Amino acid sequence: QVQLVESGGGLVQAGGSLRLSCAAFGRTFSTYGMGWFRQVPANEREFLAAISWSDGNTYYADSVKGRFTISRDNAKNTVYLQMNSLKPEDTGVYYCAAAPADTPDRYAYWGQGTQVTVSS
Repeated sequence: QVQLVESGGGLVQAGGSLRLSCAAFGRTFSTYGMGWFRQVPANEREFLAAISWSDGNTYYADSVKGRFTISRDNAKNTVYLQMNSLKPEDTGVYYCAAAPADTPDRYAYWGQGTQVTVSS
């Protein structure tokens, strides 16, 4: 089992940057695929980025490709989301999630979320 705690959210002006962190508490963090999602009121949770556990491959939603970068540091049990060129439509609650190696398409564990607000 993995517990996830996000941090790094806040208020930023359009065009600015933020880096989100997600600390994982569990013995086998390195065997989990990790993802970042975003949710705004009345909308479904939106996939943003993912990084595999095995080869470090990364995947991005078109809406953030070229602006956001996901990375992980297995030694620190942490996954990051570097967000550049932020837009007001990036506002939302950001969640990290973990998918076990045997079910890479199923995010079984979720953090509590961190608010990101981008002002115009």
